[in-house]
Amino acid sequence: MSRWSNSLRRWAAGIGLASCLCWQVGYAATRIADSNALLKQIEDLQLTDHSRSLGLLAQINQQASGLTSEQQWHLQLLNAWEAMYEGDYPKSEVLFQGIIQHSGDPLLAGRASALLLSQLGLTRRYTEAFELANHLAARLPQITDAKVRFSLLLNLSATLGLAGQTDLALGYARMAMRAVPAGDSPCYPASYLVEALFNGHRLKPDSPELQQAFDACPATKEPVYNTNLMITLADLYVRGGQPNKALALLDQAEPSLDINGYVPNKLSALVNRAQALAALGDDDAARKAALAVVAEGQSGDIDAWLKDTYEVLYRIEKKRGDIAAALDYHEKFAALDKAYLDDVHARALAYETVQQHVLAQKLETERLSQQNAELLVRQKLDAKTVEANRLYLALLLTALGFGTLWMFRLKRSQLRFKRLSHLDGLTAIYNRQHFMGEAERILRQLEKRRGDACLAFIDLDHFKRINDTHGHGIGDEVLCRAVAACRQYLRPTDLFGRLGGEEFGILFVDGSRGQAMAVAERIRGAIEAAVVDNGGMVVTVSASIGLAFTESTGHDLHRLCTEADASLYRAKRGGRNRVMVGAEGLVEA
Repeated sequence: MSRWSNSLRRWAAGIGLASCLCWQVGYAATRIADSNALLKQIEDLQLTDHSRSLGLLAQINQQASGLTSEQQWHLQLLNAWEAMYEGDYPKSEVLFQGIIQHSGDPLLAGRASALLLSQLGLTRRYTEAFELANHLAARLPQITDAKVRFSLLLNLSATLGLAGQTDLALGYARMAMRAVPAGDSPCYPASYLVEALFNGHRLKPDSPELQQAFDACPATKEPVYNTNLMITLADLYVRGGQPNKALALLDQAEPSLDINGYVPNKLSALVNRAQALAALGDDDAARKAALAVVAEGQSGDIDAWLKDTYEVLYRIEKKRGDIAAALDYHEKFAALDKAYLDDVHARALAYETVQQHVLAQKLETERLSQQNAELLVRQKLDAKTVEANRLYLALLLTALGFGTLWMFRLKRSQLRFKRLSHLDGLTAIYNRQHFMGEAERILRQLEKRRGDACLAFIDLDHFKRINDTHGHGIGDEVLCRAVAACRQYLRPTDLFGRLGGEEFGILFVDGSRGQAMAVAERIRGAIEAAVVDNGGMVVTVSASIGLAFTESTGHDLHRLCTEADASLYRAKRGGRNRVMVGAEGLVEA
């Protein structure tokens, strides 16, 4: 397993703990000197006894009408955290925004902002997350409440680590270590420092920061953080070729995992166990642990864990000689690896976009300041001759024209950069990330108005043979001809994208089953008929197409992709150059 894969899984678990931390800093609004003891008790139990905290939360929600206004806002923050913990991000965001915009309490709004910052990273809304991080970082000097400042520092560390800014993440974690409020645990900044070091590939099993974190997070007081540190160390042991040490740590952490039920930690532990067992040659036990991760991953977006799990299963099945199963797992691993690289690119692009926006705002402020200064000079020199005034006016207009031209060119460059980030560089159709995002949005709309759609996966047959025989230049030309062949049968409402390599995806919107199958067959024939001339040698290619329909599969994108992928593989196994729909299909020789 690569260090990038480890970092991705460790970040997913760490950012979740970033959101959990905010509950451990307490709350002391000046208008509620005698805050409800039950609210405080729920906060104290959030990470130490989550099941009990749920019961108390249900109890106080039944009594909400009898609470004061301040206590009701406090209860809303508790409910928002619980929704985020359970993965109901739309609900939690509405609750957080309500607190930020309407509570009127700057301390409570600060806590909600810190939690929302973590959630934006979890839901991959990177541009919004980095914009909020910049906003909160700028506000830090004005935040005087020690507890709110502490939680913001930690969430800034987690978010900037997500952006790949390791030095900034370490800096905020160390600032938090020096700003632990009275009565709060030093466990949290110590753990965040470890996470920043790990994700920046600077942590070793004997790093003093790791032992410092264990000392600050004893299992009796901080079970979730202690377990997370144990899994971090086990991860390092697996990567360092010490699987026995990793398994011993995972066995030690297992009781705490069962009690706390924190899903990212449980998944990380299972993946590390599968990798360690596979390294020791215990393929049956490794396969069992890996399949447990796959079972969990079917209901949520946990690509970081599935990616490494499919790699383990691929190596096990390859070792057993089950080539079909090994190929299936390897293809799933490759798809998630591509998605991960796209996600890394999206994070980097979002961070750079936000930084450009901040720079543009700074330049605009400086330009306006310069303009005001020049206007003041004009006023002081009004008594001079008309010729001098005309000269100053010309200089001012020149400066304004230059500034306007510069801003126009900057805006045009930003818009072009944003547009290109959605397109595949070779074929000029949507790239995988934008195609999947748009497909999910369209499917949600169709589901609301009970419309139907068909998802088609297209894979060019034996494309590697074309690259090997004729070169990648001809291979690229074949890809472009295939895209042109597809486009002539698509409507403006259809969605078309390159999913990776020689694989493409089409979402046919608001058409019957028969229409979609007919168009897919025309596309197959058009691709087969398209030719590329390579110095007198005609190069052709055929395509296998797999279809999935919302009328039978539903509007869930993950299920549609799974069904379309299965249909595509049936087409491949059935001899290629054909259209398949589930167990049925149109077959063309």
